[in-house]
Amino acid sequence: MRHTGVKRRTRGDGGGRAWTARALSLLLTLVSLQLGSLISPAFACGCGAMVPGGETRVSVDQETSVVGWDGRTEQIVMRLTVRGNAPEAAWIMPVPHRASVELGDPGLFSELSALTSPELVTRHYFWPRAHDWPFAGSSGVGDGARAPAAGAPSVEVVGRERLGPFDVARLAANDPEALRKWLEDNGFDLPDRLATALKPYVDQGWEYVAVRLAPREGHNPLGGTLDPLRLRFASDRLVYPMRLSKLASTPQQLGLYVLAAHRMEPRGPIGGDAPEVTYAGRIDPRSTAGDTDALDGLTGGKPVFLTAIEQSFPHPERIDGDHELRAADTDTPYRRQVYENRLLTVVGTPAWVLSLLAAVLLVAAVVVLLVLRAGRRAVRELPEGPEGPAAW
Repeated sequence: MRHTGVKRRTRGDGGGRAWTARALSLLLTLVSLQLGSLISPAFACGCGAMVPGGETRVSVDQETSVVGWDGRTEQIVMRLTVRGNAPEAAWIMPVPHRASVELGDPGLFSELSALTSPELVTRHYFWPRAHDWPFAGSSGVGDGARAPAAGAPSVEVVGRERLGPFDVARLAANDPEALRKWLEDNGFDLPDRLATALKPYVDQGWEYVAVRLAPREGHNPLGGTLDPLRLRFASDRLVYPMRLSKLASTPQQLGLYVLAAHRMEPRGPIGGDAPEVTYAGRIDPRSTAGDTDALDGLTGGKPVFLTAIEQSFPHPERIDGDHELRAADTDTPYRRQVYENRLLTVVGTPAWVLSLLAAVLLVAAVVVLLVLRAGRRAVRELPEGPEGPAAW
């Protein structure tokens, strides 16, 4: 991974914090005066908040993120699948330091999906099941396992660019009023719940990446899988923003591909179910079979340890922080297995049929032997006459 230098600003002492507090208070006052014009509640996705405009709605059906970290620089590549009746929407993501933003490579996700696909394990069973002959006359497959700156209190738009369907503004918005004003100037209102959720990031001096999503043509509603976005920023720790997801009204699913020097794990569940590692292993794009051009572009072609993590949040309102990921105690590899259950056969014939046939032949042989033995015994037991055994 390439290191991107980031110029940091230093926060003032008490004056800076007081300025930020006054700005936040002003923001909440302005929002309270605009209750009549607020949009419907924002839908929060895994590491940001989606804000539709007007009286429209937009939801994120699926979010897949790739997080890379080399100890100094963090990269997040995320792809959203959205639906709703909003022709456009704003997406907001807090970042700990100033970020660069560019379009990501859609091929990255298919490459990682192939690398982390479960191992197919065939298990044989002996006796026929409901879908086998003679019950159903066919063989089948049984059940199997299934397949995240400190800055002076100032307002500054540090960058604005058009990336595919995205209008991206990078804001040094340590003041939530700057974020509200950007959204207002672009035709969006900031819900009070979102302003409250952003306060911890304001207190830490984080910045924001604010993205306006627009349809490619006409005013058709946003829908389908959007082009991925790639964010890069300096970070001395691996963090995946999750706090805004507590605004979601439906259960949330988080899926992360983590690329780092070691196997990584979240420090805690942050209000969700226990995170589950679905893949862990060291990969070398230079020796990996298949096309890994997108992965090479993210890692610089260097070997990395890949950890795939899944987590459910059945009650998103319980989310109480961001995911911090740390190196696991050991780099133990792991790969999920999918089981394919097949009827045991020998040269195309079910083994149970051959076994029954062998058993029948064995019983027949035993019967024949018993009959022959009984016949010989009967001959020996016949009474003998003066000249020997009686004739038949």
